Amino acid sequence: MKYMKSQMKQLIKDNEELQKRLKELMEEHELEKNFALRALYHSEVAEGGKYQLAYQKLDLPKE
Repeated sequence: MKYMKSQMKQLIKDNEELQKRLKELMEEHELEKNFALRALYHSEVAEGGKYQLAYQKLDLPKE
């Protein structure tokens, strides 16, 4: 599975919990949004993370 900024933004847009987590990461670690997005991907999505399936569904072709 590969990190894609556009998919990560869409996932966060659709999930209130991830929106809060992104803001917390940015404030707590003083990160720019792009770095916080990547950190959130690695902590919550990649390698069997809580949101991995939702992220993968964004990669499927629209029917």
